[in-house]
Amino acid sequence: MSNSVFQTRDQKFASVIYQQIQEIKQQPVANQKRYGVIAHQLPILIRTAGLAQTLVFISSRSKKKETGKEDEFSLFLSHLTKTINLDTPDIVQYTIQVDLSSYMYITQQLLDALLWYKRFAQSILGVDPTDQLDEKQGDEE
Repeated sequence: MSNSVFQTRDQKFASVIYQQIQEIKQQPVANQKRYGVIAHQLPILIRTAGLAQTLVFISSRSKKKETGKEDEFSLFLSHLTKTINLDTPDIVQYTIQVDLSSYMYITQQLLDALLWYKRFAQSILGVDPTDQLDEKQGDEE
């Protein structure tokens, strides 16, 4: 049997997120910072505005539809989807349409996963919790 059978949910999250953060580490520093700031701010937004509203907000910040190129916002959403093992191409639309108990479950899954994103953003990417998005907020530099 593989080791993943005996891993806790947190261990699985940590493993997947660590690999994702290592990929981000290969990008320019400005991209790393934006990704890390998203990781730090998302739990706060989810707790204050709710999951669906937060995901819609993050999706609206993405320039992917305009440029056709994945940016930190769209990449973060796809990373979240993969991390919690959702089988959907659009996590935003999925959370809007899902029933209440599933919505609450997904919210808790994401909040638990975001702890790892925050830890790795700080330790690997060097993003401080007090950092803010720059004025360009995802624009190419």
